[in-house]
Amino acid sequence: MPRAIIVHGWSDSPAGSWFPWLTRELEARGFAVTVPAMPDPDAPKIEAWVAKLQETIGTPDDNLVLVGHSVGCQTILRYLESLPEDTRVGRVVLVAPWFTLQNLGEDEKEVAKPWLTSPMDLAKVRTRAASFAAIVSDNDPYVPMEPTATILRGTLGATVAVEAGKGHVSGEDGVTELPSILSAAIG
Repeated sequence: MPRAIIVHGWSDSPAGSWFPWLTRELEARGFAVTVPAMPDPDAPKIEAWVAKLQETIGTPDDNLVLVGHSVGCQTILRYLESLPEDTRVGRVVLVAPWFTLQNLGEDEKEVAKPWLTSPMDLAKVRTRAASFAAIVSDNDPYVPMEPTATILRGTLGATVAVEAGKGHVSGEDGVTELPSILSAAIG
């Protein structure tokens, strides 16, 4: 049976944004879906979030689909980086992923700093999944389109879908369903 793990974003929860909708849609297609409550979502920390994802996944395999939102994408990428060379997952779907951020308050900058400054070997990450897809919005207030799209396409080899007017692709932006996420997840 295919499995999907959905990693929510910063200051969100398993019940927020589009996660319940995507869970229902994937379960209707035969997926076993888990949306873990990530630790301290208002102040996410790399080690705690990656450890929670490792615990949730258990043994990864090519029937595993990982879907992340915002800092959940960073969590997935850092998890993949930690996998042994001969281990990989099936698909990875990154929704509103970031490698740089803008328009943050001072407290948010402090929380984001380790995520932005801790190095990540994206060339290694690319070898740990069969495919990568990303969904970004053309008016995300926090994630600049460039260099994000270039990194996603070039370094990760991701297919990138650009949605019009979806902000940070979250419940706060009114996004509670988005067919492009489902399409990317089921391949």
